[in-house]
Amino acid sequence: VQLQACGGGLVQAGGSLRLSCAASGGTLSRYHMGWFRQAPGKERDFVAVISWRGDVTYYTPSVEGRFTISRDKAKNMVYLQMNNVKPEDSAVYYCAAERSADPTYLSAYVRAYEYWGQGTLVTVSS
Repeated sequence: VQLQACGGGLVQAGGSLRLSCAASGGTLSRYHMGWFRQAPGKERDFVAVISWRGDVTYYTPSVEGRFTISRDKAKNMVYLQMNNVKPEDSAVYYCAAERSADPTYLSAYVRAYEYWGQGTLVTVSS
């Protein structure tokens, strides 16, 4: 499975941005899909995850209520809608796939994810 993230860019604080992640080389039907981000000099952190059924989501507290993760199984796409962005949201955002037999257990750990996209840069100006 190859993942490619896009949609990053420069946005003002309070604005919105939608990131997309396209999968190729296989189906995502049994993969939970996550978004992570990494700011310069910092570790890669969990942002959000959606189950392979699309019915369970989990967010890091700092983005809860502002970001929404979704997926289109027919198109093999995953999205991250980012609203009311803040300067601290600036980072390279990565999509990732975790193959799982459990439809409801979602991981926030980097090591749980097998496949990663190349990242897309989000810069939020104040």
